[in-house]
Amino acid sequence: MLAKDAVIGALALSLMSMPLASACEGLRDGLKGTVREIVDGDTVLLDTGLVVRLIGIQAPKLALGREGFFDWPKAGEARAALAAIALDKPVLLRFGGEQVDRYGRSLAQLYVTGATEVWVQRTMLEAGMARVYSFPDNRACLPELLAAENKARTAKLGIWTDPYYRVRRADRPADLLPLAGHYELIEGRVLKAERAGGALFLNFGRYFKEDFTAVIDARALRLFADEKLDPLNLAGALVRLRGWIDTRDGPRVEIGHPEQIEVLAVP
Repeated sequence: MLAKDAVIGALALSLMSMPLASACEGLRDGLKGTVREIVDGDTVLLDTGLVVRLIGIQAPKLALGREGFFDWPKAGEARAALAAIALDKPVLLRFGGEQVDRYGRSLAQLYVTGATEVWVQRTMLEAGMARVYSFPDNRACLPELLAAENKARTAKLGIWTDPYYRVRRADRPADLLPLAGHYELIEGRVLKAERAGGALFLNFGRYFKEDFTAVIDARALRLFADEKLDPLNLAGALVRLRGWIDTRDGPRVEIGHPEQIEVLAVP
């Protein structure tokens, strides 16, 4: 309880001095309601009965009684942090992409309304209580969210104090193999970028069947082209990737949209 109390206290202080939070342009206003329940660190239930998944972030998960699941480290603290921000507060939903997922949850940027508007996703990231987590059909606000995450990670706040969430190294594929099925941040220098069979591969080692690889399929390549980005130019660049690890031909991550790749340094 002491850890949760500390999280709530820190958030209360930051919220008192927080400026207007409408930093993300072009969103569509949606429904209003009051948050009546905090499901976990990125999901809330409104008084209207609507379940809202906070799009753009991923907080540590709670098992919530599901067989085969476990509580991620700091999941309780993340839920407490979200409660401190939004529980029993009036909120406005804003949309920048798909509005409903396959489970019927609303996919929204969530704003606490009142004298001072609070952008919930950014506040969670600034407190180090979540990571940026995005989809090809929901890419709004990502520059602002990534900046908030980077600031908290540099300051070692919240989840960034726990090794479970540390940024992994692309040049250590043996460390990545046991993380299959995990969402991870991975940094490394691209050794080679090449097209093959309609996809593009970013290789981080000389042996593609053993070393770490990022795969960009044809659909994702169209999104890169829309942004006038060519991943072939990433050869030699130091990058940070985010995504789910699988183990087809060594550890790898599938890249579905450009924002999964942050360029840290160019050759």
